[in-house]
Amino acid sequence: MSMPPEIRQRAEALVASERARFAEIHPRSRQMAAEAGEHFPGGVPLHWMLDWETPFPLFVRAASGSSVTDIDGHSYSDFCLGDTGAMFGHSPAPVARAIAEQAANGLTAMLPSELTAKVGDLLAARFGLPFWQVTATASDANRAVVRWARALTNRKKVLVFDGCYHGQVEDAFVKLDGGKTKMKPSLLGQVVDIAENSIAAPFNDLEAVEAILAEGDVALILTEPALTNTAMVLPEDGFIESLIASAHRHGTLVCIDETHTISTGPGGFTRAHGLDPDFFVLGKPVAGGLPAAVFGFTAKVEREMRRVLDTKTPGYSGIGTTLSGNMLALAAMRACLEEVMTPENYAHMTALAERLASGLRSEVERHRLPWTVTQIGARAELVFSPRPLENGADAAAAIDHTVERAIHLFLLNRNVLVTPFHNMTLVAPTTTQADVEKLVTRFGEALSALCGESEIR
Repeated sequence: MSMPPEIRQRAEALVASERARFAEIHPRSRQMAAEAGEHFPGGVPLHWMLDWETPFPLFVRAASGSSVTDIDGHSYSDFCLGDTGAMFGHSPAPVARAIAEQAANGLTAMLPSELTAKVGDLLAARFGLPFWQVTATASDANRAVVRWARALTNRKKVLVFDGCYHGQVEDAFVKLDGGKTKMKPSLLGQVVDIAENSIAAPFNDLEAVEAILAEGDVALILTEPALTNTAMVLPEDGFIESLIASAHRHGTLVCIDETHTISTGPGGFTRAHGLDPDFFVLGKPVAGGLPAAVFGFTAKVEREMRRVLDTKTPGYSGIGTTLSGNMLALAAMRACLEEVMTPENYAHMTALAERLASGLRSEVERHRLPWTVTQIGARAELVFSPRPLENGADAAAAIDHTVERAIHLFLLNRNVLVTPFHNMTLVAPTTTQADVEKLVTRFGEALSALCGESEIR
């Protein structure tokens, strides 16, 4: 899927002009980057904050609802929303209150709080799985699931899909290369070849998955219901259901990672489509943006867990961290589940996301560009492909970093934030119709510049 050369050429010019514009209108961020750079490489507390393609980082003064204000006084309509961490808006009032109240009564104690039973009830009722554990991040949750699956099945191998992303889970850092599973070069410092025990399969290819499972050595399939990390790939009708059924026939466990697809609805893609996985993972937004995640599992899995735990030396499972399940996280989680992740809020989010997706499609069609717009609940994404994507190879082929940078920078300089490194947008309960119209309008202006219909300056 090649980008028209004239579009890429104009994109390169647009990136240069927009970087210059950013530098001109953000003098305080430039100064702060220099000051922070004395001790933080690049001026950021973690390196991926440099992935916005700006000449130096944009420093935030405040974030509230669907609005972000930088230290130079510019306010932005935020459709990035912390790359899903703030999917329900920045500092939702119920969560902020719960955090403040709990902070006065302890943050962490390595003991369960009085909210434990309540949060368990809320998770089970919402997502359908009876048993739960709390971690600090979805990466931790996915790592725990991988370890448990291997312990329960006495098998080593994990199947993931080419193009997937499951946080910092080493076992998922594999890709298909010439039909063979290879370790991704982005897994820095890795001394053991992950591809020895991890297998990458093409998404939406049940036949390929069946052939792998037939070997009888796969402990776990770890998958998102839709690939979301690069260009969004939706599952074909019945694919996930058939995947789970096939896995269970072959004695393989299945984990559905809903960290991004929770945009589907209050119970995620899993509840909306009646899926029956062995494990379920949700991170980022489950505590309203406070670092926390959960993984759920079936009663059968819980029985097997107890059997395994009876055989080990106490205190040495290697699953979990000291801060997991802390009091602050549980307080925020209860408030988010009860008062923020409501059907009413989801109805608002989905309706506006549909309007956003429609508006983006209209602009693409008006400019006669061979692109599509994909939506899953509150999440909409521009894809540089004339047709919906089928797998990770399609997603990789649809990436054009230069054009992405041009659009992102153009929008940012006109007070609209979208997610860096792909074209994902999210709608929060606090997003307004005016916010959506602003994004659609500015997006149309960006396309006009890329198509040579307006001057790049």
